[in-house]
Amino acid sequence: MIPLSVPRIEGNEWKYVKECLDTAWVSSAGSYVDAFEKAIAGVTGAGYAVACVNGTAALHVALRLAGVGPGDAVIVPTVTFIAPVNAVRYLGAEPVFMDCDAYYNLDAEKTAAFLDAETEMRDGFTVDRRTDRRITAMVPVHVFGNAADLRELAGLCRERNIKIVEDATESLGTRYLPGTLGGRHTGTVGEIGCLSFNGNKLITTGGGGMLLTDDAAYAERARYLTTQAKDDPVRYVHGAVGYNYRMTNVAAAIGLAQLDRLDTFCRIKRAHFEAYRDGLREVEGLSLAGPPDYASCNHWMYPLQIDAPRYGLDREGLMEALAGRGIETRPVWMLNHLQAPYIDSRSYRIERAHAMWGNTLNIPCSTGLRDDELEAVLDALRTAGRAAGGAG
Repeated sequence: MIPLSVPRIEGNEWKYVKECLDTAWVSSAGSYVDAFEKAIAGVTGAGYAVACVNGTAALHVALRLAGVGPGDAVIVPTVTFIAPVNAVRYLGAEPVFMDCDAYYNLDAEKTAAFLDAETEMRDGFTVDRRTDRRITAMVPVHVFGNAADLRELAGLCRERNIKIVEDATESLGTRYLPGTLGGRHTGTVGEIGCLSFNGNKLITTGGGGMLLTDDAAYAERARYLTTQAKDDPVRYVHGAVGYNYRMTNVAAAIGLAQLDRLDTFCRIKRAHFEAYRDGLREVEGLSLAGPPDYASCNHWMYPLQIDAPRYGLDREGLMEALAGRGIETRPVWMLNHLQAPYIDSRSYRIERAHAMWGNTLNIPCSTGLRDDELEAVLDALRTAGRAAGGAG
């Protein structure tokens, strides 16, 4: 089996973890947690970084810090892993789903149109006229490592008193090119950003996340909430409802070792992307979706777009054909406005997302993918369509 995405462990991971075990600093305190936070802040340019047990926990806390509460509304994309949408609901708020753009991200133009046509300012807040819900936040997701287009939305949200909580869980290493956002790392444009270090991410801690912010008060509050809101850790006095959301020292040790190779991993990802793209140029009906021209990309996933009539197979057919060759693939997540918990939620002009969901298949993208494995994937893609009677 050629897996979709597996971590690459070949640096100081064993050394750092052994130190944790030898010193018995294995839980949610220890030098590696502090070191990992500082290193991530340095890489991203964030003023502060707060380690969390996973990306979803970071999103939950970030939205709470942004002031999201019961009865509020939060703008979210329909094309994303469900985690940020669930985090909205954890706080008793409701999602407002937006369509995607050509890069699978929240459609900035439609979002601006929604704010212009469907909302109004009341007492300093943006209110959805249809539902009378206050829109307190927006969660743009940098899908597959592609930077969401925040060049205009960031200013618009500031004008409308809408906090931006960036879901940068897939985009460590992605930066905006010089221009409106001046080379900033994803996750540092809005008030708060969130990273993930799940096993399939560019770097991993096994499971972990990070909250990014330039606001010292947000960072202090995040540390407080993620450690059960302890006012007195010796006598166990708690001043608020908190969470057991802190990253362990062992996980941070793995992450710090992985972070040493971030630049190398990004170069490998880019090289594999280019090899796939070049190898598919002559395959009719298949193309690899590239990143937007206003940002670099970490190429976390390689979304393959399928023109079924020209290629000879649709997404499901190709997925099955590749599985028969021992090649693991994944479609885009089911659109969230169609998910059972959110089927009755507010959505606005969702059109492109249906096509993008239906014609996209992510192909193997591990940083440890060997040349012969990459060529095996290309060979399978070149021949599967022809075998089905297409022109591929």
